[in-house]
Amino acid sequence: MPSVYRLALPALCLSLILPCAFSVKAADPAPAAEEKTAEEKSLERQPLPERSQEEATALERKIPAQEQQQLQAGSDTFLALWKPANTAEPKGAVIIIPGAGETVDWPQAIGPLRRKLPDAEWSSLSITLPDLQSDAIAPRIVEAAPAPKPAETGSKDSTTAAPIEQVAGGEADVADKAVTETTEEQSKADAERIFARIDAAIAFAEQQSARSIVVLGHGTGAYWAARYLSEKQPSQVERFLMVAAQTPAQAEPELDELAPNLKLPTADIFYMDKPLDRNAALARLQANKRVKTSAFSQVALKALPDTKAEQEQLFRRVRGWLNPQNPAG
Repeated sequence: MPSVYRLALPALCLSLILPCAFSVKAADPAPAAEEKTAEEKSLERQPLPERSQEEATALERKIPAQEQQQLQAGSDTFLALWKPANTAEPKGAVIIIPGAGETVDWPQAIGPLRRKLPDAEWSSLSITLPDLQSDAIAPRIVEAAPAPKPAETGSKDSTTAAPIEQVAGGEADVADKAVTETTEEQSKADAERIFARIDAAIAFAEQQSARSIVVLGHGTGAYWAARYLSEKQPSQVERFLMVAAQTPAQAEPELDELAPNLKLPTADIFYMDKPLDRNAALARLQANKRVKTSAFSQVALKALPDTKAEQEQLFRRVRGWLNPQNPAG
């Protein structure tokens, strides 16, 4: 009998241990899941910086620190370049707004003007615009549908073809509507961010005791400036200057609807050599003629083979408009 007890004892102990082991194992997955969740969180990709931010960071290493200003617009901090006028009595400040894909020191118009305007007794402030989210939403391209095959008499497929095509067409219409609504929402969000940055630029110019504030927009920057001036109508801005103005894709209203109706003197400098630019400028001029109270003027320039000479030509025209007593050259 004692030997039987000795044999049964290990089995009894094992029967008591096994349930405990299984219960411990069953409790293990929760911590493992928690560890996995924490690991996944640590591996989550941080949002990539905007292209405009990356370009501004690269410029910060090249441009003298005394010209750099970090301005705040809502939750955005952005780079602006400030050059005070080279005179004891500045005439005012020109806020320069770049176009799509351009930086605060872009070699066409932006950089040359911001550096030369201080010699014309005007301070310059060029600002960085955010990346446009509305440009990232591409519209759906509708391809021509293939010609339908003639239906055979008595074919079962002919009775189902029309309903299937109708369903496909309905889905496409829903998709188009969704894209349009999303684009409109993004366009409004883009405008809000851009307007906030122009607000910050005007506030900075006022802090520098600018006697007069002029807004200058280049490319699509001219459109956003015109839209800002049309919607916000800031009393601090006295004049507006557009250079090689363009309307962004899918933007509404068009620039020719905005510019002639602005309640401040507006100059429109364009290059007559480019057919698209020339036609757009003509549309703006015709719209201006329909507005009796408009203070709108146009200046046509010719593109020059020498880049330096072309930028000097532009500067002379801008200076002549800002300072009428000086020869435009």
